[in-house]
This record gives sequence, C-alpha cells and structure tokens, in this order.
Amino acid sequence: MFKKILIANRGEIACRVIKTAKKMGIKTVAIYSDADRNALHVRMADEAVHIGPSPANQSYIVIDKVMAAIKGSGAEAVHPGYGFLSENPKFAQALEAAGVAFVGPPVGAIEAMGDKITSKKLAQEAGVSTVPGYMGLIEDADEAVRIAGEVGYPVMIKASAGGGGKGMRIAWNDDECREGFQSSKNEAASSFGDDRIFIEKFVTQPRHIEIQVLSDSHGNGIYLGERECSIQRRNQKVIEEAPSPFLDEKTRRAMGEQAVALAQAVDYTSAGTVEFIVDGDKNFYFLEMNTRLQVEHPVTELITGVDLVEQMIRVANGEKLSIKQSDVKLNGWAIESRLYAEDPYRNFLPSIGRLTRYRPPEEIALADHVVRNDTGVFEGGEISMYYDPMIAKLCTWGPDRGTALEHMRNALDSFELEGIGHNLPFLSAVMDHPRFVSGDITTAFIAEEYPDGFEGVTLDQGNQQRVAAAVAAMFRVAEIRRSRVSGRMDNHERVVGSDWVVTLQGESFEVRIAADPKGSTVHFIDGTEMRVTSDWTPGDPLAVLDVAGEPLVLKVGKIAAGYRIRTRGADLKAYVRTPRQAELATLMLEKTPPDTSKMLLCPMPGLVVKIDVEEGDEVQEGQALCTIEAMKMENILRAERKGVVARITCEPGDSLAVDEVIMEFD
Repeated sequence: MFKKILIANRGEIACRVIKTAKKMGIKTVAIYSDADRNALHVRMADEAVHIGPSPANQSYIVIDKVMAAIKGSGAEAVHPGYGFLSENPKFAQALEAAGVAFVGPPVGAIEAMGDKITSKKLAQEAGVSTVPGYMGLIEDADEAVRIAGEVGYPVMIKASAGGGGKGMRIAWNDDECREGFQSSKNEAASSFGDDRIFIEKFVTQPRHIEIQVLSDSHGNGIYLGERECSIQRRNQKVIEEAPSPFLDEKTRRAMGEQAVALAQAVDYTSAGTVEFIVDGDKNFYFLEMNTRLQVEHPVTELITGVDLVEQMIRVANGEKLSIKQSDVKLNGWAIESRLYAEDPYRNFLPSIGRLTRYRPPEEIALADHVVRNDTGVFEGGEISMYYDPMIAKLCTWGPDRGTALEHMRNALDSFELEGIGHNLPFLSAVMDHPRFVSGDITTAFIAEEYPDGFEGVTLDQGNQQRVAAAVAAMFRVAEIRRSRVSGRMDNHERVVGSDWVVTLQGESFEVRIAADPKGSTVHFIDGTEMRVTSDWTPGDPLAVLDVAGEPLVLKVGKIAAGYRIRTRGADLKAYVRTPRQAELATLMLEKTPPDTSKMLLCPMPGLVVKIDVEEGDEVQEGQALCTIEAMKMENILRAERKGVVARITCEPGDSLAVDEVIMEFD
C-alpha cells in the first residue's frame, strides 16, 4: 500500500480524502494557494506545500506546480478530488510519466469520457440510451442558432469539457441561444481552458438520476445503486438523495447494467459516475460520465457502507475489488444538503466574507440514524471569491426516507452559521415542501416552486403557535434572570408577569404562562395549551426545546422586546410585550427603506466583466446592462423596466462590493 498520498485539491473534498487516508495509515500531503494558507485541509494534512497565488489558474490547475509539489514531497500517489485537475488527461499523463499513481481512471478513459461529445458517441456504440442533439463542434453563435432550430427548442448549450454546472445554459429561442452560447464559451474558457460547445435537446420535466460505478484493473465492475439529484439551481445540484424515490428495481438494474457496460467499454478503473436524465415514464438517457469522485458520493456511502475513497485508493494500488454485485445491498435512505455561500434572498448570488460563527450540528453514527458533515472551513475562516462557494455537505441517514428527512430538518435548524449570506433557510424550506416530501420532483422544481426567487417561509398557524409558545417561555426566563441580576426585587414573581402578547409574521398571540421548576405551560386565548421544556440559557444562540411533545430547534438572536428567530426556513422577528405595550405598538410608524428603484446595484461581490450600455442610452425591460463575474460564474444583470441611463459609476475590470451602485437611471 502507498505510504504517502498528495491531495491535488482543496476545501471539503481534500479534508474528506485525508480522513480516509489516515484511517488506512497513509500519510497525506496538502497543496495550498495564498488564499488557503490557513485552510482546514492544510491543518489536517501531515505536510503541506505552497503552490502559488490565489486564483486557481495560477495555482491549483497549473500542472507544473502540482508536479513540483509531488516531487518535493515524495508522494507515491495523487488523489485529485473533483474539479480542478481531476478530469484533466494531461495531468494523468504527467503523473504516469513521473511514475506516480493516479487515484483515478486511465488516461484513455478520461479522454473518452471527459469530453462530452466523444463520450456520447461511445455511449451510443455501447448500447446506452442517449439524448438527441448535435455532437459536432460549433464555431459561432450563428451556427448555434441554426443547430438549435434543427434540434428544436428548448435546447441545452453545454461546454464539452464542462462540469459542476459551469458553461451550461438553457435556450428557449434564438436570442437566448446567441447569448447563452457566448456566456457558455466564456465560462468554459475561464473554468476549464477549453471553450468547445455542443448542443442537445433539453428534456422537459426531467429527473437527474446518476449511477455510481466502481471498477478495478482486473476486469471487475459493479454499480452501487443510484442517486437522485433533481433539486438543482442553474444546473448546480443542491440536494441529493439515495436511493431515488422514483425508480423501481427493474429500472435501477437496467441503468446500472448500462453504466457498467459503458465503463467496461473504455477500460475504466476506479470510482466513476454515469449520469442519466429520466422522464416521467422512466425512460432514461445518458448525459455524461464523470471520471472522478462525485460531490454527492456520501449518500451512496451511507446506504451501501462502502468507503468510495478507500476503494479508489485500493484500485489505484492494483488490488481487485473485494465487493461483487451480489454483495451490494441498499440499506435505508440518505439525504445530502449542499450548504453554499449564496444568499437566497438575493436570488442565490455569491457571498464572501469571514465566518464569524460556524457550529455544525454534532456528527452522529448510531444504528437508527446518522448525521455527517463534510466540510473544509472553520469558525473565523474566510470564504474567498476565488473558488466554489460550497461550505459544507450535510448528510443524514435513516432506515426510511421519512426518518432521514426529519433528521435533516433538525440538523439544518441546528446548524449555526453567521457572517455571510448562505442557503440554509432555503434548504430547510425544501425539506418541508409538500412536493419534495412526496418525492414528486424534477430538475425544474426550484424554477417552478420559487419562480420569483426565495423570499423566506411563512409558518402555518400551528407552527406559529409553537414558536410563539417557545418564545414566550424563553422571554419569561430571560426576564426573571434580568430581574435577579438587577436586584430590583427579591421576589421575582412580583416583577415578571404571566400575561404576554407574542407578535410574529403579522400574527399576534395572547398567552398566559404558568411556570413550574420543570418548565412552562403556555395557555392561548383560543384554549390551546402547550407545554414547553428546555435547558436554554438566555444569551445562547441555539435553543433546543420540547413544545407540545415535539422537538423544536430555534436559532436565537436578541432584539429589542423580543428575538430574531430562524427555524424551518423562516427568518422572523418575534416580539414579546405586555398587553399594554402591544396595544401601543400598533400605533408606531414603520421605517420606510430608501428608494433604490432608479439604481442598478451590484447584487454580490464580483468583477465587472462587461458594460453593455452607455450614459444617455434608452434601455428596455429585460435588456442586458452589464456582466458581473463571481465565483467562476458570469451573471448578466438586466433592466427591470424601461428607462434612460443617467450615470455609470464603474468600468470593466472594477471589483465591486455588494449593493455598490453600478449605474443610475432617469
């Protein structure tokens, strides 16, 4: 077995590989850029090598620099993780030439499957069902429009060397095709150094389901079930689960056998993933093969008990698979939520900054449930503009889907994260969404259910009452403590009353609290009673309570006359007042926010790539105004209404902060 492995990656996947290597008794080498000097993967590795400036194209994807780190460290093998150089055949060739083992497939398989055009042709030859489209190279936007017309709208414009949602656009007409073609080429060039583009039919109402394969160099190949990856935004997966709530055993077997046949057709070794699009009638079509470890691999590990990273290392060491297809059993259900540094209240635009608080839920591995958090950050660390916005992958397992879902809800509510915008509220909202709970999902789920973006969650009446009961009991505990600390009265019962009015999300609840040493019973004016117990202490940012016999987890922040509460996707202000205070509060004027309707504000920190208008231009609704690049994605900002450009306050190449003014209108 290898004695030392270098991980040619960063962040959570580098940390993930290091964990398994340590378990196997293998020493690890990390590489890092300027921005990652104090990163978690650097701390976890046995040694670390600096490889250059912060931008990935000057450090992590510069083959010569990585090879120098390998040589200097004496590493015998390299695990590439995903992204960066993981599917770069030139890197695999350089390793082979240097006599260093690549923890991944052979160069030929990477070349064949890493190019989406070639892989589709090979899939067809191997008898794998494929999506209609044009697999030739497309030279310019005019040719793209002509081909799209022949294939039939809608079409998917994709980067041949792409992955992770980069270089992908859906076009529904000629204009969108022209614009999408150019944006896809730009993203592909900057992310992969390869701007080749192809076009295929976009299957409406599809599910994105992928098969995990594992092959060795002795001719053995198996599949480890499927993953449902249909909850996507901008072609980027957000929530995954295994198995799929949609597939039956017959379809699973057919997809699995085709996936293994494709892997064997290109002499594939190591772990890989064959992605399919599946329609409502369970017809499935090959999308692509990822010749690497997938981001969502933990859900497969949780339902099969197979450590995929360990298997990759053993295969790279020349060992035979110790697992046969008949050994693969799918046990229970696993769900993964990708926690991103993206602000859901700003249309999921990237957010950067320091993690002033980062307290994931406790990791648990019990017979009846599992909570797992794969991460590469820590409290006090920075989320950089240079890399992917992923913070963590939170996973739960249970014996069935309902149990896994409930543990995920509680884990998300318990996840403390402050300092940046993040998608925790959105993830929580999806877990409670009726369509998701039922399993009736497609890749259009987010677009269909949140067409105007995510604006938070309004709790139903029952959950509002539960939160109101919890907040009233918590407020009373805080008031008692405040009275004791102030020394105003020895008998705190004369100071702290029993009658309160709790106001949240536009609703008011009149309550009376009957307290005892073990908790409080909250009486509502409609006759409802709720027993509240908790060991919460005033000032704690997380409250774990039992309300009416059911667990309730709240993230708590103090505000005047109440708390800021976050739970189940809702972010609300809960005010607790005496009846007289509540009566007077209705007479208070609300503060009006400033009018920014005549300004184009930068929605996220980013770089101005292009400005499409000039001062004095008349613009129409929907017209492109400028392009901002953030975290390797291009974002086109458009006019919300007709107007005239009065002033432009920046130029291409400028770095802007969130809410910085880009231009003003008359």
